[in-house]
Amino acid sequence: MATGTDDPLDHGAARARLLDGPGPAGSARRAALSALTDSWLTGLLAAAGAPAGVALVAVGGYGRGELSPRSDLDVLLLHEGPLDPALPERIWYPIWDTGTALDHSVRTPAEARAVAAADLKAQLGLLDARHIAGDPALTAGLRSAVLADWRARAPERLPELRDLGRERAERHGELSFLLEPDLKEARGGLRDVVALNAVAATWLADAPRDGLDAAALRLADVRDALHLATGRATERLSLQEQDQVAERLGVLDADTLLRQVYEAARTIAYASDVTWRSVDRVLAARSGRGRRSPRLSFPFTGAGRGAGAVARGAVERRPLAEGVVEQDGEAVLAQGARPATDPVLPLRAAAAAAQNGLTVSYATVRRLAAECRPLPVPWPDEAREQLVTLLGAGEACLPVWEALEAEGLITRLLPDWERVRCRPQRNAVHRWTVDRHLVETAVRAAGMTRRVARPDLLLVAALLHDIGKGWPGDHSEAGEVIVRDVAVRMGFDRESVETLAMLVRHHLTLVDTATRRDPDDPATVEAITKVVATVPQLELLHALTEADATATGPAAWSRWRASLVDGLAARVAAQLAGGYPRPADDEPTAEQERLAVEAARTGGPALSLLAQAEVAAQAEASARPGAADEPGTEPMGVRLTLAVPDRPGLLGTVAGVLALHRLTVRSAGLRELDPIGAGPVLLLSWTVAAEFGELPEAARLRADLRRALDGSLDVSRRLAERDAAAPRRRGIPTPPPVVAVAPAVASATATVLEVRAHDAPGLLHRIGRALDGAGVRVRTAHVSTLGADAVDSFYLTDDAGRPLAAQRAGEVAAAVRAALG
Repeated sequence: MATGTDDPLDHGAARARLLDGPGPAGSARRAALSALTDSWLTGLLAAAGAPAGVALVAVGGYGRGELSPRSDLDVLLLHEGPLDPALPERIWYPIWDTGTALDHSVRTPAEARAVAAADLKAQLGLLDARHIAGDPALTAGLRSAVLADWRARAPERLPELRDLGRERAERHGELSFLLEPDLKEARGGLRDVVALNAVAATWLADAPRDGLDAAALRLADVRDALHLATGRATERLSLQEQDQVAERLGVLDADTLLRQVYEAARTIAYASDVTWRSVDRVLAARSGRGRRSPRLSFPFTGAGRGAGAVARGAVERRPLAEGVVEQDGEAVLAQGARPATDPVLPLRAAAAAAQNGLTVSYATVRRLAAECRPLPVPWPDEAREQLVTLLGAGEACLPVWEALEAEGLITRLLPDWERVRCRPQRNAVHRWTVDRHLVETAVRAAGMTRRVARPDLLLVAALLHDIGKGWPGDHSEAGEVIVRDVAVRMGFDRESVETLAMLVRHHLTLVDTATRRDPDDPATVEAITKVVATVPQLELLHALTEADATATGPAAWSRWRASLVDGLAARVAAQLAGGYPRPADDEPTAEQERLAVEAARTGGPALSLLAQAEVAAQAEASARPGAADEPGTEPMGVRLTLAVPDRPGLLGTVAGVLALHRLTVRSAGLRELDPIGAGPVLLLSWTVAAEFGELPEAARLRADLRRALDGSLDVSRRLAERDAAAPRRRGIPTPPPVVAVAPAVASATATVLEVRAHDAPGLLHRIGRALDGAGVRVRTAHVSTLGADAVDSFYLTDDAGRPLAAQRAGEVAAAVRAALG
């Protein structure tokens, strides 16, 4: 190997031996190639007769000692004072003669700094300046000056750097999802690693380093293999070259290669997200725009990582959920949170963050991954509800999901996720990897939750509909087997498990039938009715079909396809219309009958409060044979049973008192009883959960219920005052509420009003007040909160106990719609 010579033949032969021989690979080969090039350029500078006060400096990737086989040489000829105009050419021409791509410049230190001040890309290259030959003091002086300039101007240059990254992402896409990714320029590529190092050089913030260096090395190795396989200086990993690149790297096949590339890119992209949020906080604090609260402040506990942590006296922390608060625009753990004893905390934190348009802080996700125990099997009801709430946040779910996945929390919750994680889809119709397609489908489904009676099943089916793609055979058949197991582990009841299995097994059936069969043939409708037995099941399959297609890509869904699917769904719905389901009423329990008798005799309210453990014990004692074996039967929170002689406005009043005590209604039922023949008694059964984990005192709740019922407590006024005093929170877009009158077949004795809306404090109170103001009787009510969605049915009559006339029912629906805004 030639060293210290300007002979291009010697250099070329040595370079060929290094690249084609059995020598080092990976980072060792890149370093050796850089050292070999240094030696060659040192000889060229000496042969050119360079005087004192001249230095040859490597910048950019060459400056970092990371020369790939076909990389350009980025070289700066640095000088002080006058310079012979012919000197640069005596250095550059021998390089050009070998066919090597050269990016060169000739400048004084002052000129180099001026160019860097005006050109961010030039400044980034100079941050990696490395001395090759000549006067080392000249290079050292330039490096010190450039770093000082970079740190001094960081507040104005860092936003420019972030904008450059965003522009690259818009042009080149996200590396972790592209079938033919640009390894350098796409989001999550090697250019982002350079940006992260530049941020670190400011001393204001640093990237999370776990796995980052390994990810960068992996992408660099793939680029080396790509250069050697193609013989070109290309950064795009095209389909026709992936097999060759995989073979050169000793990887099983092209799919395995892409999965490794995607995993590396996600590590880099997540590190970038964390870093830029840290930069935003630091710059906001320096400019005086940081979040402060003179009334509610806590000591800053250093939840962020890196050198960018800025000491502050107090930071605003607003509660989001039990054990979770907002701080500096992120969800973090409350000071009293105990991850080691709260396995639901990761999902609760994720759901609270997504529903408030936030993400979970890096330090919080790391702590949750390190300290939280796995969820018990079956999951507690709260865990399932929090997962549904997370998915129901739509677009706001994505950054939270990525944060959980970066620390392995997703595969801990869903072990089957590992087989689809970063799995490429070699189909031009698909925009995403399998796992991202599943999350994107859930995002689309979140906008369709008002179309179905079970939004929780829609969202979970969307998340799992392609889970079988990690297994051999038909992915729908494999997915059905997997989802049965997953749904049981999540704690769904048997009927819900069967519905989820049907949705996953047949998620392509509706669109395939609509586009391949004659819509006017009765056999076409029959093919679907063999799959779905009820209108609610059809609604779920219809929504899942659309969410799946729209999440796949533009080519998978069109107006033509949508019209065919909608038309077939309408025909099937007409066929199934006679089987409109009505929620079943269980027989009253002994405790409910006792309260009803007490209310009827005294003429006042009678109530009982049971904690979750007491409810579970009663349920087990009175369960039908085999019921104790069913997953998911244990209720969440506290059971409140209230019996009151019939009176107007009861539902809204009680709901308002619960909202005042920050109790979230998970489910509720209202029915009429006449236990002693003295007149109807309304029996309300509520399952409620404390918003922040602390239940109110039972005596105080009882007292407030009695005061509200006798009129001495103005619930609406108190709620309005509290809402007005509360700080405004960032919201997320949610589908508008749907208030509709069900078809007449829903009930022969009442008008059924269906309300589907985003759950919010006081929602049921507003609905109850609207119904009371409309002058109708609520004979029966069935209230469910599924994740972040409320799905309620109210059986209404007039004063004579008859169903409402069509016009009257429409007026009542309009009044409720107006109350919900």
